[in-house]
Amino acid sequence: MQKLTNKEEEVMQLLWKLEKAFVRELLDAFPGPRKPHYNTLSTMVRNLEEKGYVSHEAFGNTHRYYPLVSKEQYRRKFIGETVADYFDHNYKSLVSYFAREEKISADELREIIDLIEKKKQ
Repeated sequence: MQKLTNKEEEVMQLLWKLEKAFVRELLDAFPGPRKPHYNTLSTMVRNLEEKGYVSHEAFGNTHRYYPLVSKEQYRRKFIGETVADYFDHNYKSLVSYFAREEKISADELREIIDLIEKKKQ
């Protein structure tokens, strides 16, 4: 599974949300001024298909696309790579980074500890 570009990830986020969509529906779902041109979006979706992330159902000359890779599969793969690349395979370093940057509160850390302790039981 290869890493997607930011724009491809954006398209996948929409497909995960919509579950199945024609290019026009994806275009309509794009937020505000960041909408790509129809042809650009169509090319991105076909590239995602070539990469094995999506497939389609044919309806005459048009296609309805759907994800082959779940959001969870993608997240698991690339979060792991991020931790490996930037935190030396150390999740503690990742959490410490967020604590230092004030991106996670003490209450949220307690919730994480509770989750870990419940899993051990």
